[in-house]
Amino acid sequence: MNRADLIVGLQWGDEGKGKIVDHMAQKYDFVCRFAGGHNAGHTIVVGDKKYALHVMPSGILNPNAKNIVGNGVVLSPKDFIKEMEQFDNLEGRLFVSDKAHLLLPYHALIDQARERLKGDKAIGTTGKGIGPAYGDKVARVGYRVGELLDPIKLTDKILEQFTQNREIFKVLKIDTPSKDELLVEIQGYSDKLSSLIVDTTQLVWKALDSDDKILLEGAQGTMLDIDHGTYPYVTSSSTLSASACLGLGISPKDIGEVTGIAKAYCTRVGNGPFPSEDLGSDGELIRQKGHEFGTTTGRPRRCGWFDGVAMKHAVRLNGVDRISLMKLDVLDGFDEVRVCVEYKVDGKVIDYVPYDLEGVEPIYKSFKGWDSSEGVQEFDKLPQNAKDYINSLEEIIDAKIKIISTSPEREDTILR
Repeated sequence: MNRADLIVGLQWGDEGKGKIVDHMAQKYDFVCRFAGGHNAGHTIVVGDKKYALHVMPSGILNPNAKNIVGNGVVLSPKDFIKEMEQFDNLEGRLFVSDKAHLLLPYHALIDQARERLKGDKAIGTTGKGIGPAYGDKVARVGYRVGELLDPIKLTDKILEQFTQNREIFKVLKIDTPSKDELLVEIQGYSDKLSSLIVDTTQLVWKALDSDDKILLEGAQGTMLDIDHGTYPYVTSSSTLSASACLGLGISPKDIGEVTGIAKAYCTRVGNGPFPSEDLGSDGELIRQKGHEFGTTTGRPRRCGWFDGVAMKHAVRLNGVDRISLMKLDVLDGFDEVRVCVEYKVDGKVIDYVPYDLEGVEPIYKSFKGWDSSEGVQEFDKLPQNAKDYINSLEEIIDAKIKIISTSPEREDTILR
């Protein structure tokens, strides 16, 4: 029986997973998304065309690959249908788990209202409704994608939810929809998605048994994991490689090679601790050169230097076999490039990620900069200082960097 390879983000999300999944997906029969929702965003550039993917598996750009949205995902039908409109001929190439949970417009309204009520203590969510949708799932009051196959019954269940929670919705200033309006909305979702809804667990099992090549992808990054991230400034699901098992219905023995994705520097969206953040001119230059603005929200990302401590932590958590280092070219032209190699906490120097990263002071190691790595496709043709930087990162994080991206273009990728 074949095993499924996996791609996981190792930082605070936005590592460039989309490009690498797209690059790798050309060789796979199935690409499966196992967690998260449309708060995630991949931008893939093919030729002169850009594709913004949120829930759609990145294998959608491989005409020969089948794409699965697993049960661990929370699916906004409205946004997913809009995303589908970028592509033709999805029949037989795209499948959605009947056990995935629905994210409905009222979830986003709850998310936004809660953030407003928190004031300056807001987490900095995307406001897309991810947390409330996962909250309903865990509280056992959510709705699953399979329920779209009976729009009338689902409409009645949603209205009952509004009735049972009328006082909460009143406080949050969220209006109860009329039955007719809601039924039209749900029926519209059903009409567009019914043909895609299947038992994806059985589909994945059959693919494994048939020795098909399978690639698994998650969303966000390790440091946003609900258990192992910078809680409470995290996403509402597990972002680790282990969550692929739960999010698709496969066993740990079904997992093959794990590729971890990391930028050559660090970024973060929203609030929360970020030890290697650079609030000066270097951080701003990284933001502008790297076009570090959210795919989903357009928000400027917080930027800083590579965090070797957090990265080594993420490598171990995910059982990473190899690293794909993204956006090396963004660091072109800096006189000095820095890497956080230790933390200082309450005057004590540590080399691990503590319980709370708030107030942690980074200890940096400096490297000489380089002129240009943009578009380079062979490791030996990189500037020597860039090669030294990559080799040093391998020692710091105790993992091999096997893939290096030197531009957004699919072909500008070094394979070592």
